[in-house]
Amino acid sequence: MIAIEPTLERLATARSLLLDPYGLDEGHLRRALSAILAPGVDDADLYFQYTRSEGWSLEEGIVKTGSFSIDQGVGVRAVSGDKTAFAYSDDLSWAALREAAESVRAIGRQGGSQTAHVGRRRPRTAVAPSRQLYAPHDPIGTLDSAAKVALLERVERMARARDPRIVQVMAGLAAEYDVVLVARADGVLAADVRPLVRLSLTVIAQQGERREVGSSGGGGRVGLEYFDEARLVAYVDEAVQAALTNLESRPAPAGEMTVVLGPGWPGVLLHEAVGHGLEGDFNRKGSSAFAGRIGERVAAKGVTVLDDGTLEGRRGSLNVDDEGCATQRNVLIEDGILRGYLQDRLNARLMGVAPTGNGRRESYAHLPMPRMTNTYMLAGDRDPQEIVASVKRGLYATQFGGGQVDITSGKFVFSASSAWWVENGRPVYPVKGATIIGSGPEALKRVVMIGNDLALDSGIGTCGKEGQSVPVGVGQPTLRLDGLTVGGTA
Repeated sequence: MIAIEPTLERLATARSLLLDPYGLDEGHLRRALSAILAPGVDDADLYFQYTRSEGWSLEEGIVKTGSFSIDQGVGVRAVSGDKTAFAYSDDLSWAALREAAESVRAIGRQGGSQTAHVGRRRPRTAVAPSRQLYAPHDPIGTLDSAAKVALLERVERMARARDPRIVQVMAGLAAEYDVVLVARADGVLAADVRPLVRLSLTVIAQQGERREVGSSGGGGRVGLEYFDEARLVAYVDEAVQAALTNLESRPAPAGEMTVVLGPGWPGVLLHEAVGHGLEGDFNRKGSSAFAGRIGERVAAKGVTVLDDGTLEGRRGSLNVDDEGCATQRNVLIEDGILRGYLQDRLNARLMGVAPTGNGRRESYAHLPMPRMTNTYMLAGDRDPQEIVASVKRGLYATQFGGGQVDITSGKFVFSASSAWWVENGRPVYPVKGATIIGSGPEALKRVVMIGNDLALDSGIGTCGKEGQSVPVGVGQPTLRLDGLTVGGTA
């Protein structure tokens, strides 16, 4: 058997789904790009996409909903200076592609950033460097429908069997097969075949009149066989333990105090409070708290923050981004010093730097922009137990729920879904209603201890920006931060 080089295999898959059925070839792509290019146009690209997705959800012991969808289309873009002309179509015929290219050219003449939707609803050369961060298979077909239903039913039975106080279980299973093809005016032709799966679990525990929630789950760019028995047990244990612990929680104290953040998913605070502020568009426009600060100290010594789209099988990883650029391991903050921003092609060109492989978009109907992939802080050398033991009075937050950040000021608010009150180095009781309040740049300067237990999240993250959602990863080791403001209910 002769193995096919990964880049060529992905291009062949993309051609077979996005070009061949519609009588298109690379000659048509060149003609469409030529029709867009004119004096004053700095860049242009075509973004073809085919997405097949499936979802199942269980509640009250039965699978109540199942969904399946197929979407496909092409986005056509021209860039002049900082202005963008964009059109998209769900029709992949040559006539529709030509019409989209002509629409972009017409919009470009008018100036400004505008979007057009063309086409009719239909029923359902250089290449990027060779790499294969995930298998190019369709995860939907890795289990049949009966096995998917059985998996959710098994999770439900396992959760109820853990404790009689578990009164409700909700579980969901999702799989997606995404194929993209990018053709750029500079001759680059790149493709990616992106599997993505996720299992989510929420349980409700009741004791007397009190009811509390626990959740867990995970996934990545893998097949559904990823959810083996050991992983299901871990998800169930985590969700049930969180719900039962919350039954014993007390109102959270408020005030300025020491806060310890656990490893893994609490890195979502880093993602929101710092990561968005390091995206190139905010810094080019001067609206980020980190704008113009390359080479300055923005965090305590020992704090090194990366954005890495090259981690194998991770939810936020990509072989190439949505502009055909290879993803990278980008060092954003090194030992407390700001080293760089996340860039797509437009902002990189305007800032006079190279793209970092962070041009991302939700779909062919959206424009790319600088976005995170897998963002995390590197480990230090302190034992996590030592970090907790060092706290005289403070909060130990192990899981987070929702949060928000103001990019310009860097100020953030996050709610802790699982947290403990610590006295004399020992967690003494769980607390509920704690919120962490602060400023991203200032919070990083308050890091005084960094654990040796770096962990990434289990594969559950979705990031929103300007109305677009993309899958991401987060992570960090255990951290101690002094002098953070905690809003509570006590």
